[in-house]
Amino acid sequence: MTPLNRSKRSLSRAIVPALLLSAVLSSAPGQGQEMSFEDYQPVSTLKVPGQPVTRAKFPFVDVHAHLRGANPATIDQIVKDMDGLNMTTFVNLSGRSGSNFVDINNGTVGRHPGRFVNFANVSFSGIDDPGWAEGQAAQLEEDVANGARGLKIYKNLGMFVTDKNGRVATDDPRIEPIWDKAGELGIPVLIHVGEPSPFWLPHDQYNERWLELKQFENRKRDDTSRFASFEQTMTEQHNMFRKHPKTTFINAHLGWMGNDLARLGRLMDELPNMYTEIGAVIAELGRQPVTGRAFLIKYQDRVLMGKDSWAPEEYHVYFRVLETADEYFDYYRRRHAHWKMYGLNLPDEVLRKIYYKNALKIVPGLDASLFPQD
Repeated sequence: MTPLNRSKRSLSRAIVPALLLSAVLSSAPGQGQEMSFEDYQPVSTLKVPGQPVTRAKFPFVDVHAHLRGANPATIDQIVKDMDGLNMTTFVNLSGRSGSNFVDINNGTVGRHPGRFVNFANVSFSGIDDPGWAEGQAAQLEEDVANGARGLKIYKNLGMFVTDKNGRVATDDPRIEPIWDKAGELGIPVLIHVGEPSPFWLPHDQYNERWLELKQFENRKRDDTSRFASFEQTMTEQHNMFRKHPKTTFINAHLGWMGNDLARLGRLMDELPNMYTEIGAVIAELGRQPVTGRAFLIKYQDRVLMGKDSWAPEEYHVYFRVLETADEYFDYYRRRHAHWKMYGLNLPDEVLRKIYYKNALKIVPGLDASLFPQD
């Protein structure tokens, strides 16, 4: 064997084991492993005081809740669950109108007096027709006479409601008789306009709602042929608030400004007829405990408790964020918040206002005797 052949054989003997070792290492758990964002679910090793809060410190009104019908067995079970949470009153925003409202009101308020309040709804079908708004205002007046304690406007207005010319803006002057009628009747309008601002942003690695937009592609709002911009959508709503100072509005979901509380605060300062609530946005407050706490203390007379979807165990996160000083705990829905929560440790008087006092102030028909008399 020539010296050259011996050298090649020695090199081959050295390379083969190295390749085998590399193959073994690359197949070993944790070596070169790739996973999706959805699969990555790290378990925190942080050891700090704190524990879940399963019952509110004070009785509370949920001003943003929904029922789908009024089946007696379902209503009875909801009341049992409410008792466990220390939830005194369920404000059902899906009361509908006309005979449907009467049926729902009878099945809730009639079955459990004091535990339910129902808001009426209006229909935007026929908005092009002459006299449409006056007809809806008259129907609202009838619904209030039948027990409605407020009006709920869904997010279809400003996004999906169309007329012969296209999208209907929230501040469309044709709707004004309805807002005026609510003010005349002394009932609040809880209005949901728009969605989280990241829904309008590119669906890329920088979007903090990336997971939600992947799971629900129909929530993307970047189609300018269908949707106005986030800024325009919000501006239309705020213009409507300004034009109707005698009507009380509850701007749902922190007005989708939970990620910019300074801006929301400026709006609160400008519009004394606008309140807000925390349904489905407690994760925004829970990730900014210093700023969130300062905001709720400053605007303690204008913020109400809300949850949105009925899931009793999810209220526990609300209680923990509002009531404790706990650190780094989980939210309950990862597509809304892949970050951790921190407690705001609100003073008792602020909690009382958010939980029930502010609702007693602006929602007619609540049974004040069910709450502490202080």
